[in-house]
Amino acid sequence: MQGTVDGFSYGLVTPVAAYLMACLGGALGLRCTTRSIRNGGSFKPGWLALGATAIGSGIWTMHFIAMMGFTVAEAPIGYDGPTTFASLAVAIVMVGIGIFIVGYRGATPMALVTGGTITGLGVASMHYLGMAGMRLQGRLEYDTLTVALSVVIAVVAATSALWAAVSVHGFLASLGASLVMGIAVSGMHYTGMAAVSVHLHGAAGPAGTGDSAATLLAPMLIGPVVFLLLAAVVVMFDPLLVMGDPDGRRTAQGVPARPGVPAQRAGQRQGQPAGWAADRSPRRGSPRSGDW
Repeated sequence: MQGTVDGFSYGLVTPVAAYLMACLGGALGLRCTTRSIRNGGSFKPGWLALGATAIGSGIWTMHFIAMMGFTVAEAPIGYDGPTTFASLAVAIVMVGIGIFIVGYRGATPMALVTGGTITGLGVASMHYLGMAGMRLQGRLEYDTLTVALSVVIAVVAATSALWAAVSVHGFLASLGASLVMGIAVSGMHYTGMAAVSVHLHGAAGPAGTGDSAATLLAPMLIGPVVFLLLAAVVVMFDPLLVMGDPDGRRTAQGVPARPGVPAQRAGQRQGQPAGWAADRSPRRGSPRSGDW
């Protein structure tokens, strides 16, 4: 018996709320990644970890807010808590691997492809592991081609996001990139949901063991959403993180700043060692050009 699936039982409320959470997580993650790349130092791993957690939490929260609108008319739905929150860990870890690759290797094609693929697979794994946590009197079936399309969308979206983190300059441009990222992540989610059909086991009955969607909503908001808001506060109080590296900004020597390359010190000529500027003045007792 096929179940009647509805992915928009609350109308546009859940898609819009889910999209906004994906944009928030993406914006914070992109800005933190940009901060670590353009201003390296001892805090670089911390910024990259914060960016990975922000993106992973945003995508995970987006997924389960969207799932609040997913219903099967003939059967109530429950969720297994450990599996559900394991999907959050998968999202953060795999997004973190991709971000650390780009953060330390730079915007090379190989780093972007490798990091984007790992991050995209992490997003897709989070989605389908979260779906595996659903409990109902039936089984989920997937259309293979549509699932493959959703994975491709996830990889392309992740690669584009990582490229934006190392290439897009300025707050407004980064904000636009996060809006596009939110569209891509939401598109991946609803493409994956379009692949789902439910085969019920006999007559409708009570949901399987696990928490209801309403029960999961509280920790979903209190946990990842509060973290995203706290991360947003960190961004607001770091002007360099907010403004990033605006287009056209140059170093004191007029040389355009490049992603991942520290700015030259004052008085240092292009192509000379970093310590040259400090030692370029003649020392006392050293011969001058006019003494030869």
